[in-house]
Amino acid sequence: MNVELDRNIFREYDIRGVYPITINENVARLIGLGFGSYIQEIGKTKCIVGYDNRLSSLGLHDALVKGILQTGVDVISLGLVTTPMYYYALIHYDVAPGIMITASHNPKDDNGFKIAFDERGNAKGGEIQGFYRYIMKGNFYQGEGRLTTKNIEEDYIKLMHESLAFGSRRIKVVLDPGNGTTSIIAKKIYESFPIDVIMINDTSDGTFPNHHPDPCVESNLSQLKEKVLETNADLGLAFDGDGDRVGVVDEKGCYIPTDQYMVIIIRNIIDKVRNKSFLYDVKCSRVLEDEIKKLGAKPVCYRTGNSYTKAKVRELDMAFGGELSGHVYFRDRFLGFDSGLYAGLRLLEILSFTDKTTSSLLDGIPTYYSTEEMKFPFDDDTKFAVVNQVLDYASDQGYSINNIDGVRVDFPDGWALVRASNTGPNVTARFEAKTEKRLKEIEEEFTSIIKNNK
Repeated sequence: MNVELDRNIFREYDIRGVYPITINENVARLIGLGFGSYIQEIGKTKCIVGYDNRLSSLGLHDALVKGILQTGVDVISLGLVTTPMYYYALIHYDVAPGIMITASHNPKDDNGFKIAFDERGNAKGGEIQGFYRYIMKGNFYQGEGRLTTKNIEEDYIKLMHESLAFGSRRIKVVLDPGNGTTSIIAKKIYESFPIDVIMINDTSDGTFPNHHPDPCVESNLSQLKEKVLETNADLGLAFDGDGDRVGVVDEKGCYIPTDQYMVIIIRNIIDKVRNKSFLYDVKCSRVLEDEIKKLGAKPVCYRTGNSYTKAKVRELDMAFGGELSGHVYFRDRFLGFDSGLYAGLRLLEILSFTDKTTSSLLDGIPTYYSTEEMKFPFDDDTKFAVVNQVLDYASDQGYSINNIDGVRVDFPDGWALVRASNTGPNVTARFEAKTEKRLKEIEEEFTSIIKNNK
């Protein structure tokens, strides 16, 4: 095929670009040809494909499937599904290779492909770059694959019920799918439990007309906060565009960051699990590390990226782990993949066994002051050089450095994190300290280095 393929869409965790500029039907078909051929090289002859509710997803699905079928690989199409429904289908149908068409929480014009070649799960890092090189060789298999369609919805709802058991207290919750793909199933799942459900922004609309589909950016939760206060709900839950992440608002209309949500979960399960070590990513607050140690457990700080964190939690046989962006992985009673809807239900389950408010579940945590994740635009060809400048500076200063993912500089009273985004043309930064004054000092020190590279 004579198709221009932009290498920059082959990112650290997935393939992602702007439709129809760098991601379009021709690119999708080419990726299908490459994928179908590649998995046959490792002995696979069947795969699963699903797509989210972005306006471009159906067309990309049809082109991708056409390419795969032309290599002789059979395709099970799930149709319109959330990414967690796709993850469960891989397990339920015992088919390891698969592609989910989604750009997750990215803007509406973006789209892409989350790819699994085998039982290891989502491809990442060098695997994705190796796939790019394979496609560019153009040595594709030829054949006539067979297309079948499956509906995973009822089995997915059944899975939820098999791993949850609610107490006697009935919780009132506001759900905000943000017009993303969870709009197709969130209400049905939650109303199947003893929960009072109030919905907002629950019409499936891939233009995301009400707010950006990222539930872990607090500015996107204004409507949810208002509705929680208006209805005297016990909490509010928001989900991202493809449904694998969760955002939480307490009964006071205050945002609960994912690292604090993780504190609630770990407190709840610590006496019920064998492996008392828990994984979190470099973006998470020291609140989480402090709490894990306080509980007599082992904190494990790891790199950002759900393909990495999910695989590491599985590798280390942990009961639970997650990252600040809203991906969390339950392996105590669940199957270990990230599902925003399930993560929300676990919090509701905890509340159903107590008379405590959502906010009071965080009583006793230390106070830290932190920034939200800050983004500085740099193109993909220069963003890593900027991070290297920060690394050189921190090394020259003799700071304590963790460079498993970008540069995290740890101080006795705070930390700074600067890293190259793996999902967009940005350098990202986050800062934390024990006092607001110290936070400002750390932020100014490191943002000045980043800005000097512009």
